[in-house]
Amino acid sequence: MTQSGDAVRLEAQPVGNRTPIEIGLNAAIVTVAAERPLILVVPASADEADRRESLPFGPFDPLAHRTLEIGLRSWVEEQTSLELGYVEQLYSFGDRGRHARPGDTAPHIVSVGYLALTRLAETGERQRDGGSRFEDWYAYFPWEDWRQGRPAILEARILPALREWAAQPAPPEELSRGQDRLTRLALAFGEGDGQPDDERVLERYELLYSAGLVTEAHADGRRAALERGPQPELGRPMRFDHRRILATAMGRLRGKLKYRPVVFELMPDAFTLTELQKTVEAIAGRHLHKQNFRRLVESGTLVEPTGRYRTATGGRPAQLFRFRREVLLERPAPGLRFGVR
Repeated sequence: MTQSGDAVRLEAQPVGNRTPIEIGLNAAIVTVAAERPLILVVPASADEADRRESLPFGPFDPLAHRTLEIGLRSWVEEQTSLELGYVEQLYSFGDRGRHARPGDTAPHIVSVGYLALTRLAETGERQRDGGSRFEDWYAYFPWEDWRQGRPAILEARILPALREWAAQPAPPEELSRGQDRLTRLALAFGEGDGQPDDERVLERYELLYSAGLVTEAHADGRRAALERGPQPELGRPMRFDHRRILATAMGRLRGKLKYRPVVFELMPDAFTLTELQKTVEAIAGRHLHKQNFRRLVESGTLVEPTGRYRTATGGRPAQLFRFRREVLLERPAPGLRFGVR
């Protein structure tokens, strides 16, 4: 077997003129600690020329694993000693060229992306086996964090460059997709409408990629990026299309919070309502109104008091709550349904 991109090639031989396909599994593994949403990343090995980080990845071995998810859990635990909790399949990423280089005739790689949640960071462990570590996901997407107000990078660098790009004539293949550049800009970044939709993380990244403003577009040889020339990095880049996969995971998790109680997969067994709110805010990248949030949580019967209090708060003792799991049987969509705009 040989390693290629994010899958192990099982030495498949072409049939006729057909190109063999490799199946890889990519994991966006998320936790929250100290009000920071963290993502597990893998450094490049010492012998690799591309020094960019990647998401954890591994092969799907149909002989050893009955399902894709079993395969994912198996190699993540083997590589990082990390036992995953909640796991959800995101999307299959199979565009030709996502790993290709000029003249590349290697098998085509199709990766199945997953969102996974873990509570590991509550122990304070940031470094994992094999050199993998947890990093703040806003290091890769600094324009997504609105908790301290409108990100300065938007007006300083992103929106001026995108407006300039959007004003230029688009090539025919771009026009055939059904949306002009100005419409894409308005939908992704909320031009003229204040804050953008918090769930459109992927659309924003795709727009930056199309305009040649992210390192990955230049590394992939995209025309818009080559015409611009090397640009200062907008957020920390990742190998291959792993930042695109992370953007997909971020948008999915932000949306999921509103109609499923997945946030509790990131919480300890007992927590204060302030800790719960800060965790939701870290993921959403927005501040929430305290009283409205508490009303949503309590009226939705998502939590119940433990009868205990946390005294080391610097103020009044804070009541501790736990997730009320019975809510999963009582109604189909027990989410928080908060608004961030």
